Amino acid sequence: MTERPLTGTMRPDRSPLSLTEYERSGGYRAVRKALRMEPRALQQMVKESNLRGRGGGGFNTGLKWSFVPLEDDAPRPRYVVANADEMEPGAFKDRLLLEGNPHQLIEGMMIAAHAVQAEHAYVFLRWEYKRAERHVKRAIAEAYDAGYLGRDRSGPGAGLEMHLHVSAGRYMCGEETGLLNSLEGKRATPRSKPPYPQVSGLWGRPTVVNNVETLANVPHIVDHGVEWYKGLSRSGDGGTKLYGASGRVKRPGLWELPMGTPLGELIEERAGGMRDGFSFRAVIPGGASTEFMTEEQFGVKMDFDSVTEAGSRLGTGTMTVIDDKTCPVGALLNLEQFFAQESCGWCTPCREGLPWVVKTLRAIENGQGEPEDMEVLEMHIDGLWLGRTFCALAPGAMEPLKSGLRLFRDDFERHIREGRCPYR
Repeated sequence: MTERPLTGTMRPDRSPLSLTEYERSGGYRAVRKALRMEPRALQQMVKESNLRGRGGGGFNTGLKWSFVPLEDDAPRPRYVVANADEMEPGAFKDRLLLEGNPHQLIEGMMIAAHAVQAEHAYVFLRWEYKRAERHVKRAIAEAYDAGYLGRDRSGPGAGLEMHLHVSAGRYMCGEETGLLNSLEGKRATPRSKPPYPQVSGLWGRPTVVNNVETLANVPHIVDHGVEWYKGLSRSGDGGTKLYGASGRVKRPGLWELPMGTPLGELIEERAGGMRDGFSFRAVIPGGASTEFMTEEQFGVKMDFDSVTEAGSRLGTGTMTVIDDKTCPVGALLNLEQFFAQESCGWCTPCREGLPWVVKTLRAIENGQGEPEDMEVLEMHIDGLWLGRTFCALAPGAMEPLKSGLRLFRDDFERHIREGRCPYR
């Protein structure tokens, strides 16, 4: 039976475990062990586990923590922030963890705080997640009552203060430095890097920002050890992964599986394949800002390196399946409208380019496109690519468009040639 450390103790209805129930299942055992370890040794342990950022970046978590200065004269206070903004279209994995087992996140944040010697921690929560808000708020209160949180160091905790911050509700708040600006009460625009948040983050102090799923992995690494954790995986990346599938599949949902589970196994076995009357055409593997993958790539292991080698990105690992009866031009128009709306407007290429892309796609979808519109779209893919904008929003928006133009070129040309959408 596959081990499921993140979700194995959750109830089917996602009602959260109380603190007592969490402790009975082994909860808060890892933090007691972690508090007896030297911070650098704890960082090294997580680094060797090869836990990579589950928000989509895939950066080694322990290595990220090691950039925080710990010298006696290093700036204080220090902060740990859980990025629970989860606004990537098609992503709902962090919501499951927040609603079903909030104490697991709190314990992971406590261990992270000890590893970087942080005094304060924030959960930065997507404002629509009202059920998660109630569960996290209650869990934080229970942890304070039990002495796990709070400045009193005589209890089982480490003197950590934890706060729940409900986001204002913009996609940019999920970007690491945009999140920090928002948390400071400012407009959620990205910051220039360097300096990176580990050196100068929240209010100019050393700060670690990790995704919810990333932090939820940490207690299990400390509790069971590096080799056990790496043994859960079917690839070089450590642990399990929450994979999701939406679209016209028979069983859309979310599953905790070994990291590196092949794409075809996820779609055909876990999601049950396509619904009757529909055929598989392509999939966006990890949120809206990743390139399409096809049936020829069903053998690709869904881990960070393998998906990159296949020409896309793992991202959040929550897939959106495109079927043969959905217009790919209309689907791309929908995606680009989202990114244009969520652009913070900070840099000109993103602010002006994304609406131009939307205008061009809308014209093609509505039968008013011209042959030269294909060149306009390709020009924007180049002009909004990595290195041309201030942050990764616009390059991310270009990833599905770039692969979509390649895979669905016949559909684009048919729209233009026939002056209509052939799927209507």
